[in-house]
Amino acid sequence: MPPRSRFVFVLLIVSTTAALCADPPKTRNVILVMTDGLRWQEVFRGPEEGLMTKEIGAVDDAEALKKQYPGDTPEARREALMPFLWTVIGRQGQVYGNRDKGSDAHVTNGKAFSYPGYSEAFCGFADDRIDSNKKIPNFNVTVFEWLHEMPAYKGRVAAFGAWDVFPFIFNTDRCGFMVDGGVEPVTRGIITERLELLNRLRQETPTRWGNEPFDSLTYHTALEWFKANRPRVVFLGLGETDEWGHEGRYADYLKAAHRVDGYLRELWETVEAMPEYRGTTSLIVTTDHGRGDVSTAPDDWRNHGAKHPGSENIWIAVMGPDTPALGERANVEAVTQSQVAATLAALLGEDYGKGEARAAKAIGEAVAGSGR
Repeated sequence: MPPRSRFVFVLLIVSTTAALCADPPKTRNVILVMTDGLRWQEVFRGPEEGLMTKEIGAVDDAEALKKQYPGDTPEARREALMPFLWTVIGRQGQVYGNRDKGSDAHVTNGKAFSYPGYSEAFCGFADDRIDSNKKIPNFNVTVFEWLHEMPAYKGRVAAFGAWDVFPFIFNTDRCGFMVDGGVEPVTRGIITERLELLNRLRQETPTRWGNEPFDSLTYHTALEWFKANRPRVVFLGLGETDEWGHEGRYADYLKAAHRVDGYLRELWETVEAMPEYRGTTSLIVTTDHGRGDVSTAPDDWRNHGAKHPGSENIWIAVMGPDTPALGERANVEAVTQSQVAATLAALLGEDYGKGEARAAKAIGEAVAGSGR
């Protein structure tokens, strides 16, 4: 055999051996939870005292509000606000976005509002054509739709969101899987008696924000459907953190964040109690955009968008059997919203870049144990 041929043969053996030695991912299921417009400041510092006023935060009793989230340090206050995030995910997983500690997480879409943010997270890249929250079917295929086309995930993908624009962001005319926008009754899949009751409550409960129900109705619908139908890939989108923020009601904004944390705990405990999910499920938690920085204007926390500096700043948390327990990240390379899609796929052992060349790469250290 000529020397050149022998060299190629050796390379093939090395390459094949490396592939065989790579550990397959333990993750078989992924849940992505996004709570709309929750600032990184509250996530990492806890409630902000400067917003606990009548003028800026519509707070009648600042002292009573402080007692709800006690602590002499940012770490103590943030744990009081979001105990599951910090006592479980913050210890067993990874949390990115604390700018006080050299960890930057941000959007790349330049818009810093909802539709562009969700599309960036779901598709893996920003699209300048998405420049409003109008109900226009997404031009792009999301990672959820991409996975759903694979036999392993066909019929095992579902999305639940407290906003009737989600069916357009996922493009239900094309995507093929169940998408709940929080308003219409859920009719796909196994519908239990509890789901029938939740459908009725959703129809009969008045809405404060028109096209968006309260988070409790969306969350409990998603949880019940999850238990009855056993999907492998799930999205849950909650919206009250953004709505109360826009209203400038800081106490209600904090309560909404605290409720989200409670939902995360219940969801994770449900997962851990189900044999087919226990030890094989990864959880990603993030937001679609940040909010204005109060250093720019005291009441700018109520708003977001390109005209409100700081709105581009977000946070991302990941936990599961393939995510090393590195905790709160500090002095690390910046991560972006566009990396969420590939990270979700990589946790399942799938290479989203093969299906969508425009997608940003997965957050490497968050999927270090997945074989990717």
